[in-house]
Amino acid sequence: MKLWSWLKNKFKKSGIVAVIRLEGVISTGGRFGGGINDQSLSPLIEKAFELGRLKAVALIVNSPGGSPSQSSLIAARIIRLSKKKDIPVLAFCEDVAASGGYWLACSANEIYADENSIIGSIGVISAGFGFHEFISKQGVERRVYTSGEEKSMLDPFKPEKKDEVVRLRAIQKGIHENFKNFVTERRSEKITGKKIFTGEVWEAARAKDLGLIDGIGHLETVITEKFGEDVKLKKLERKRGLFSKFGKASIDSIFDTIYEKIVYSKFRL
Repeated sequence: MKLWSWLKNKFKKSGIVAVIRLEGVISTGGRFGGGINDQSLSPLIEKAFELGRLKAVALIVNSPGGSPSQSSLIAARIIRLSKKKDIPVLAFCEDVAASGGYWLACSANEIYADENSIIGSIGVISAGFGFHEFISKQGVERRVYTSGEEKSMLDPFKPEKKDEVVRLRAIQKGIHENFKNFVTERRSEKITGKKIFTGEVWEAARAKDLGLIDGIGHLETVITEKFGEDVKLKKLERKRGLFSKFGKASIDSIFDTIYEKIVYSKFRL
C-alpha cells in the first residue's frame, strides 16, 4: 500500500504545459536548425496542442524579426489552434522580441518578459545598397533584360528612382497597417491611446507600462503561479535531418548564423 501511494504521488501531475522555442530570424530559410518559419514549425505547434492533459502552451520568444508573411502565418496557426482546443497560450520573451518577434509574441493570450528584454519595433524596414557608381568606376557594364517595365525595381546596380521608392513606401505602409491592426486586435484596451507604432523599442518595464506585455517574469515562476507546482513542462524541439550537419546544410547553417548575428546586433547593448 505504501509503495502504491509512493508511485501515485511520484507520477501525479495536475497537467502539462507544452513549451516551444521560437528563436532566430524569421524567414523562409533557416531550415537546418536556425531561423523561424511556418513550414519548419508547423509540426511542432500542431504536436503541442495535441498533448494530453494540456493546460497551456508556452512560447519562448527570442527573435529580432524578419519576414512579415512568416510571422503572420506562424501567429495565425497558434491562434487558430488555441481557439480550437480552448488552450491558453503564454509568451515569454528573452533577449529580444522585436518587429516580427513581437508579432509572434502577440499570438499569445499573455506576454511576459525578463526585465532586460527588448520589446517592440512595430514597423517595417527595407535596407540595401547602391553600387551603380562603384561598377561604373570599375568599368563594369550592367546588362538587364526584362519582360515588364518594373521587373528590375530598386536594382542595386542602377541609380535609385523616386517613383520606385514611392511604390516601396506604399508596400511598407500596407504591411505596417497589417501589423498595427494585428497588435491592436490582440492587445486591445491594454494599448489604447498609447504611441507604440513608431518602430521604437523599449526595455521590459516601459513595455509593460505601454501595454505591450502583461508582466515581468520567467517561465517556471509564472507557470507555477498559474497552474501549481505539480504541472509538468514538456519542451518540444524541432528535429534535425540526418544530413543537416554536412554539405550544403552545414554551409546554409553558417550563413544563417552570420545573418542572425548581424540582425541581432541592432538590439544588443
